Amino acid sequence: MAAWRHTLQTAAMHARSSQTETPDPLEQARSLLERDAGTPTLAALAAAVGLSPAWLQRSFRRRYGVSPAEYVRARKFGAFKRALRAGHGVTAAVYTAGFGSGSRVYERSDSLLGMPPTRYRDGGAGTSIRYTTMASPLGRVLVGVTERGLCAVNLGASDAHLLAALHAEFPHAAVTRVDAGRDEWLSAVIARIARQFTGAPDARTPGTLPPLDITATAFQWRVWQALTRIPAGETRSYGDIARDIGEPGAARAVGRACGANQLALIVPCHRVVRADGSPGGWRWGAARKQKLLARERSALQTSKLP
Repeated sequence: MAAWRHTLQTAAMHARSSQTETPDPLEQARSLLERDAGTPTLAALAAAVGLSPAWLQRSFRRRYGVSPAEYVRARKFGAFKRALRAGHGVTAAVYTAGFGSGSRVYERSDSLLGMPPTRYRDGGAGTSIRYTTMASPLGRVLVGVTERGLCAVNLGASDAHLLAALHAEFPHAAVTRVDAGRDEWLSAVIARIARQFTGAPDARTPGTLPPLDITATAFQWRVWQALTRIPAGETRSYGDIARDIGEPGAARAVGRACGANQLALIVPCHRVVRADGSPGGWRWGAARKQKLLARERSALQTSKLP
């Protein structure tokens, strides 16, 4: 805690001494949370950036989609996941990620990892994944769900290729194929994807996502939520998204977050293009991206006809 008090005091003094520009207190708070000196109380963080705790809590959540405490927790879980996948034991991964208590990790692991830590490290052993496939104008689509939510939406040339990718992510999970129409949750996702190909409007509130069972950093969540606010038929640049989430210098990081997206179409990273308007790459192929954008633009123009 002493280290954090020193860090916060230094940050506050720097902010007061700056005469050339007005610092953004929310960005100051986020930067402090990115440091590895521990976790401050909300009151201490608010005092360091010159805001009231209540105002900081509300405004931080409004801009970044999570509270300061949730931001720190998501960041630590990202490090925890990487340590597990690198082969570290659970105890070592807990402390490598900056958690002071293993019990807190286990309390939150099901919602953030989708399974207990040892099961995630072991490739999803003991986890049940239901999946189905469908035809689309872009090739085959695989949709996978667990009891907690959507874990995969992938595009590929064949069912065999898509299933191999699912097994590679969760090599020891119990993976079961379910025919379309025999699983309510899978059917709902399939119907939602089908609407995107027909140009039918999505009834979701912009900026929202369905229940998910994937791991992401706080930054990735902010980017993905921003992507869901891009209307079908329109595009934004990586820089546009960076500014939208309050990170004007993070265009490259936005690109990496788009590349980490495992939910094709549900998280519409295909609507993010280069600054010059060219499509750029896409996890599922640049040709598919161009075709999908063309379909969405065509559907948008058709909907505007008298």
